[in-house]
Amino acid sequence: MTIIPLLFQKLGWPEILLILAVILLVLGPTQIPKLVKTFKNTRKEIKDVMKEEEEEKKSSLKKEEAGGAE
Repeated sequence: MTIIPLLFQKLGWPEILLILAVILLVLGPTQIPKLVKTFKNTRKEIKDVMKEEEEEKKSSLKKEEAGGAE
């Protein structure tokens, strides 16, 4: 059993707003856009890799089916 899901079950809107305010104070308004941009780029790269993996799986399955049909 992990502790992370337990921590997030008890977070409400006031706690989330407090966390966001602390992040804003620590990073400052100039660093947050950079952080968001980095997060978006990382998310896009992960999606691209997952898509490529799925396509590779499909192509290998098609090759196996074609090889088995001969």
